[in-house]
Amino acid sequence: MTWSPYAATDDEAVIGLLPPDFRLGAATSAFQIEGAAAEDGRTPSIWDTFCRVPGAVADGDTGDVACDHYHRMPEDVALLAALGLDSYRFSVSWSRVQPGGRGPANPAGLAFYDRLVDELLDRGVTPWLTLYHWDLPQELQDAGGWPTRDTAFRFADYAELVHARLGDRVTHWTTLNEPFCSAVLGHVEGVHAPGGRSLADGVRAVHHLHLAHGLAVQRLRAAARRPLDLAVTHLLGTSGPATDSAADREAARRADAFGFRFYLDPILRGRYPRDLIEDLAAHRIEIPVRAGDLEVIAAPIDTLGVNYYRSMRSSGVDEHGSAAGARGLPVTRALPHGGLPVTGLGWEVMPHDLTDLLLRVARDYPGTPMIVTENGAAYDDQPDADGFVDDAARTAYLSAHLAAVSRARTAGADVRGYFVWSLLDNFEWAYGYAGRFGIVRVDRGTQSRTPKRSALWLRDTARRVRRRSVDRGARTGTDADTGTVRRRRRP
Repeated sequence: MTWSPYAATDDEAVIGLLPPDFRLGAATSAFQIEGAAAEDGRTPSIWDTFCRVPGAVADGDTGDVACDHYHRMPEDVALLAALGLDSYRFSVSWSRVQPGGRGPANPAGLAFYDRLVDELLDRGVTPWLTLYHWDLPQELQDAGGWPTRDTAFRFADYAELVHARLGDRVTHWTTLNEPFCSAVLGHVEGVHAPGGRSLADGVRAVHHLHLAHGLAVQRLRAAARRPLDLAVTHLLGTSGPATDSAADREAARRADAFGFRFYLDPILRGRYPRDLIEDLAAHRIEIPVRAGDLEVIAAPIDTLGVNYYRSMRSSGVDEHGSAAGARGLPVTRALPHGGLPVTGLGWEVMPHDLTDLLLRVARDYPGTPMIVTENGAAYDDQPDADGFVDDAARTAYLSAHLAAVSRARTAGADVRGYFVWSLLDNFEWAYGYAGRFGIVRVDRGTQSRTPKRSALWLRDTARRVRRRSVDRGARTGTDADTGTVRRRRRP
């Protein structure tokens, strides 16, 4: 079953309840769009290495060229502005800015992001900068990577370097994108770089990613000469039991501890979940917490980034009905809900769960402002003779999920913005270029960009929200602008 326009007819009306200052933007990441993999001093990241592993990435695709954004950046920013989006979430390539992950900044690498920030501000688009989106410098991986404590301190050094150059113009800073994927997909399941398969390494990586986040928050606060909005972004979803059996309820509890509370509790509550610690002890694994770590990790943030794509159910038995897995440890198995429409990657479409998720965060971690920093869908886009993609399915998907955000706001969740993943059809990690998430089509042969129907829908939605802001300003005699700095650092 594939996605068709959502059955609810009131999505547009619900979206109309969003306030004038609600952020609407698009998101990308450096490795997925920049290309120029060996230009201007950039050194390999773990994803450059992983792409060379036979069978690791679909069709042997790499990020060597990607969307060639490094050379086409002004064109892409102009396109973003033409769509009327007020914010752009992008990431900085660590190995472009600090080759090898240590030492001084690379001037040519920083200069690219300097130009990007200026281009955004000149066009009235607010930069939302993410410091780490999975592309660890390979030299740091060779020294142990995220399972090694020292990497957290190297990240804090890197954060300071970027802030020293861009902090006079960039207000919104996100430390990490989806530590779950970096740690678990990369170190436990082996499907992302660096391709490890060790639960113990994954647990160590989670803790050191948290520590890196906290250290960076402390250093950015100390270096800032004006108020900053500091955030971290997590991949979140709901996870209920597949049935009402005791085994499935227990599996859901374990999945929630490892996949949800492992990430939010230390940052927002200053502790790791007690039941998670006990679960890991059954595997003879300890979280490598040292004195003072949790106080650093819980350094106050201003915004929680929420990335949402789908939710799963948890089963406490394997495909043969056994509740005992390897070494007699309990089974925890993720299952789809079944019977729901799916995207081109087979991911179930569940906008109602996004509402539930946001309300859960609001309930369990009160007083936490949120931004939906990623949400989107890949489909098998078919362009017409002019390259235009009439992606009705993606348009309906975005409408349903933005309405889900609005419903969560109405019910009390403090959600302040929504970023579509992604601006461009890009390198989609292990899916290579087969997973087209973009609201703008990128022709792989010519690199030409063509906004899809979903992009035009988002443009029109942004105009409606902004029109209310302009109307309000006219009525009150005030400037409805958000106050973003709009000036160049240098001539």
